[in-house]
Amino acid sequence: MTRVTAIVLATLMLATAGLVRAEDNTLTPEQKADGWQNLFDGKTLDGWSVKSGVAAYKAEDGTILGTTVADSPNTFLVSDGQFKDFELTFEVKLENNELNSGMQIRSKLKGDKYGGRVYGPQVEIEAGPGQSGYIYGEAAGGWQSPEPKSKDPKVNQHSHFKNKEWNQYRVRAVGRKIETWINGQKIADLTYDQKLYDDNPEGFIGLQVHGVGKKGPYQVRWKNIHIKKLSEPK
Repeated sequence: MTRVTAIVLATLMLATAGLVRAEDNTLTPEQKADGWQNLFDGKTLDGWSVKSGVAAYKAEDGTILGTTVADSPNTFLVSDGQFKDFELTFEVKLENNELNSGMQIRSKLKGDKYGGRVYGPQVEIEAGPGQSGYIYGEAAGGWQSPEPKSKDPKVNQHSHFKNKEWNQYRVRAVGRKIETWINGQKIADLTYDQKLYDDNPEGFIGLQVHGVGKKGPYQVRWKNIHIKKLSEPK
C-alpha cells in the first residue's frame, strides 16, 4: 500500500465514522436515550393485529409484507400501542405501482365486522407522480390536505415518491398540526379539522393494504417503523 493510498483510506474512515446507523429494525443507543421506540422487531408481528379485512400480512426478510386478497375490503395491520403526539419514521416500498396504501395515525375502530372498521387520519402511500404524503381521512371525510383537491396537476401531485424503491417517511403530529416528509422533502403541513381531531386525538398506527377487487395480488413492504412520543406545547 502506497503512502497516498493509506492517507486516502484513513480519510474515508474518518469521514464515515459518524455516519454509522443502526441495523434495520433496531435503534441506536442514542435513539433509545432520546425516547424512540421500535414498533417492528424484523422477525414477528408481535404487537400488531389485522383489522377491517382479510389481506395477508407476514414478517419476511426483515420487512412486514402486505399482500392483497381478492374481494377483501381495505385491511390494516394495527399497533397495540396508542399514540397522541409523536414523531414517526418508517420506510415503505410498493412492489406493484397499481397498489395504493397508507399509514394510519391516531386511528380507531368502529363496528365489529372483520374486527372493526378502521377510521382516522391516513398518510398516503402511492406510486408517483401522485399524492403520497398528503393526509386522507380514512372513513373520516376523505382528503384533508388541500393539495389533492386541486385540479392543477402542478399542485395535486408530486414525484418525490420513488417507484419500486424504498422510501423514507417522517410524520410529526402535535395537537391538530400534522406534518409529513418523504425522502427528506416536506410534503404536508396541515392543521387537522377541529371536529375530526376531537374524535381522534389519540389512537393506533395502522399499515394499509388497499382493497383491489378481483385484481392482483399486489404487495407492499414496510420496515424500520420507529416512533417517539412528544408533548404538546402549552
